[in-house]
Amino acid sequence: MQKGSLLFLLHPNFLMAHASPILLLFLLLSLQVIAQENETNIIKPGSSLYPRKHPSSWASSSGHFEFGFYPQGSGFSVGIWLVGQPENTIVWTANRGDPPVSSNATLVFTGQGGLLLQTENGKENLIVDVRESVDSASMLDTGNFVFFQNRSVVWESFDSPTDTILGGQNLSTNYNLTSSVSRSNHSTGQYYLIMQGDGNLVAYVRSAAVDTRDAYWATNTYGSSLSRLYLNERGRLLLYAYPEERGLANSSQIGDKTVITYRATLDPDGVFRIYSHQFESNISSNGTKEWQNLNDLCDVKGNCGLNSYCSSRNNDVECYCYPGFTFINENRKFLGCSQNFTLDGCEARKDLVMHYNFTTLENMDWVGSGYSLMNMNEEDCKKACEEDCYCGGALYSRSSGSCTRYSLPLIYGKRRGDISTTAFIKLILGSTPTIPPPQSPTLIDEGNQRLISTMGLSLGSVSCLCFVIAISSFLIYRHRMQSYRKLLENKNSGFTEQFTLRSFSFSELDKATDGFKDELGRGSFGVVYKGILPGDKDSKTVAVKKLEKVKEGEREFRTEMAVIGRTNHRNLVRLLGFCVEGSRKLLVYEYLSNGSLANFLFNTSESPNWKERARIALDVAKGILYLHEECEVCIIHCNIKPQNILLDDSMTAKISDFGLAKLLRPNQTSISGIIGTAGHLAPEWQRNASLSVKADVYSFGVILLEIICCRSSIDVEVSNADEILLSTWVYNCFAAGELNQLVGGEEVDLRMLERFVKVGLWCIQDDPTLRPLVKNVTLMLEGKMDVPVPPFPSLSHVTY
Repeated sequence: MQKGSLLFLLHPNFLMAHASPILLLFLLLSLQVIAQENETNIIKPGSSLYPRKHPSSWASSSGHFEFGFYPQGSGFSVGIWLVGQPENTIVWTANRGDPPVSSNATLVFTGQGGLLLQTENGKENLIVDVRESVDSASMLDTGNFVFFQNRSVVWESFDSPTDTILGGQNLSTNYNLTSSVSRSNHSTGQYYLIMQGDGNLVAYVRSAAVDTRDAYWATNTYGSSLSRLYLNERGRLLLYAYPEERGLANSSQIGDKTVITYRATLDPDGVFRIYSHQFESNISSNGTKEWQNLNDLCDVKGNCGLNSYCSSRNNDVECYCYPGFTFINENRKFLGCSQNFTLDGCEARKDLVMHYNFTTLENMDWVGSGYSLMNMNEEDCKKACEEDCYCGGALYSRSSGSCTRYSLPLIYGKRRGDISTTAFIKLILGSTPTIPPPQSPTLIDEGNQRLISTMGLSLGSVSCLCFVIAISSFLIYRHRMQSYRKLLENKNSGFTEQFTLRSFSFSELDKATDGFKDELGRGSFGVVYKGILPGDKDSKTVAVKKLEKVKEGEREFRTEMAVIGRTNHRNLVRLLGFCVEGSRKLLVYEYLSNGSLANFLFNTSESPNWKERARIALDVAKGILYLHEECEVCIIHCNIKPQNILLDDSMTAKISDFGLAKLLRPNQTSISGIIGTAGHLAPEWQRNASLSVKADVYSFGVILLEIICCRSSIDVEVSNADEILLSTWVYNCFAAGELNQLVGGEEVDLRMLERFVKVGLWCIQDDPTLRPLVKNVTLMLEGKMDVPVPPFPSLSHVTY
């Protein structure tokens, strides 16, 4: 019996005229059947789903959409799909960051919370948390899964989109679509499309943390905070940015007799597309592409990693390394490329000539402001990059005649015919010592012999006089050295020895180090060797550094050593003495048995204890504070890195190599021209700007993040490209409230961890004025000063 016929029979006049007990019984049975038909897709609390047993899903009344378990990888995930052939189309996934579950899992609808996922090992996880009691749920024909309380909707999947919006669904302000990893892996991908509060719809690389330079598409519409994106049931994509309404796309219409469902999806390649699905016998088609926001896939940033560029052909994207670079992983090209040849710092020795080869690539572009922009011709542009050791590549624009130099890594490169700039890529081929040119022989005639004889006698006399003076000087020097040794042997000289630098001879240090045999490490200024100095009672182990790049004369060097020798702090490596004999300059330091912070953090099988790491970070901050504000003169270290932080027997951190760059006098505010080590350098180095104490604050910020995470600032051996740059990964975890990922699940004081992370992010800000003074850094680490929420640190200066 049809519903219309039944309503006619239930009319009061008909019932009064024709009522009978049999008819009334028939009508009641019919009403019960209709009620049951209308509730076939109503889900009651206590209902369950199973991956490989019936039921595995809940279907909408039309059968076009289903909610439940679907296969993913080697397991199963929970989501909503559009039923189709030869495969279903996933439009929503719950808990995308969780791994797939096994076939023994169970999904239970609880009336007190939502959907509870129970795994075979007894773990329970609320994958849909309604946070109030509900009495029913339903999979609607629109593709929306909803929960009801007294017939009122209290939760719906349309309010929590993943990578797709369906016909009739909104994307509201500050909500986003996040792409999937691939067509078959619906975990969180690397692109997202966000409806910003200013009315602008923008697509970003997910790792960018909303850095405007990493946006690759935008509608450039600006309205109110009530802006929203809407896909209507007829496939029209509308942007409501009050008071403006803008149509972004119109889908083709295919007649009224065919049921069509539309979806707008941010695909794994970062392109936003609209698809239409036609239904025949309740089975949808694979989907027809109706519209996409980008025609060239290389306009999507992030398809190719650092130091590589993108080239598109047809609808395929291919990544290529720049000349001189190789892929970090051939099977995972999104990780980018790297060079085999690296330099520690940027100052080459005078007897070392670097050989470069330049490759010219037409129609190239990459992202970044560069650190130098000048007007010059093409040849001068290439030469300027060749002579600049920080330059990894340059872009030359023929239209404007401008040359922009960039440091490595080169980011978001692409090559396309309509790009008018030319790229010069620098390739370091190697280094060889310079060989002095041979001198041409001189012909001597008889007329010059008398002159030569006279000059020979004169030079001989002068040589003899110099020899006599040298012997006298040596005897005087030897006498004074013996007197000095007697002074050192005096029992009352212990106090003097503690606070006075000792001047060593080269032969003493050569003997102490056994001919400089036992190398402890290499730094920016030279090589460090282990040595043993003899004493009255016990010998003393020391570290002897042979300086290679110090160019000061003997007088200036002794002056600087006197200043360094007067520094005395528990978090600084103590300088015991020095040697200066002509061009040979050596320093003698106290020996610290536990090595460097780099070995402590990166070369141990187990991560060091969190409390110990936190104490070391505070030790380093206090050491820098002493150099900047508490010693006799303000010393800018300029080369703070884990290799220059040493640990003593009690694991106290001590800073070494301070004062070897330059000393900042009290009447100066900045210093320029000093060379540090890439990886921990502040952005000012690349801009050739003057340096201040804030450069050391930046280096400390990088070290602080390394101490927190027990990994280096750039690590290519990671599973996700978002984690290569430590600063980006830390900020993403901080913004997402997932700081536990940084410490690998180690039990730590979360309040202290958050405080340390925020301090580190403030210290590595691109603008030096935003970085705190090291005094405030120390107070914030100790919890004596509040730490505001930091902005995202820039990426343009990161090099490796």
